[in-house]
Amino acid sequence: MRDIGQEAGVLGGSLYHHIQSKDALFVELHNAALDAAESRIAEAVAQAADPWSRLEAACIALLEIQLDPDSLTTPMMNDFREVPADVRAKLIARRDRFEALFAALVAALPLVEEIDRSIYRNLLLAQLNSAADWYRPGRLSPQDIGKQVALLFRGPSPRS
Repeated sequence: MRDIGQEAGVLGGSLYHHIQSKDALFVELHNAALDAAESRIAEAVAQAADPWSRLEAACIALLEIQLDPDSLTTPMMNDFREVPADVRAKLIARRDRFEALFAALVAALPLVEEIDRSIYRNLLLAQLNSAADWYRPGRLSPQDIGKQVALLFRGPSPRS
């Protein structure tokens, strides 16, 4: 906390007046990052008309967030197994509320009956959230990749 206070230009002890612990600070930062991401994605989705366009808008918005070098969401969405159980429960609860946005998008898609929408959503989010592991600026932009991911999750169109 002293190091954080020093970086923020305040005494470490002063931080404890506002933030009870490093864990509480992490939860606050995590929630703020997801709040901002959720708002940005919801705004992008609101501009689209049909379910597939909304999914594409969400994919693009999330990739723009995840692939931004200054993004807080990428470091905040790490493996929660290393944090104390009470902190982990808070992080997972907020992440689940964030994922509800994608659950609603997937629920609106005209998918064939055999597709389990929970698996579909989890695979989609896993792909989008792991992009920072392999993405290198150059050939494709985050927008290009978002369009490709949405297209792949839509499936092939029938050939004429």
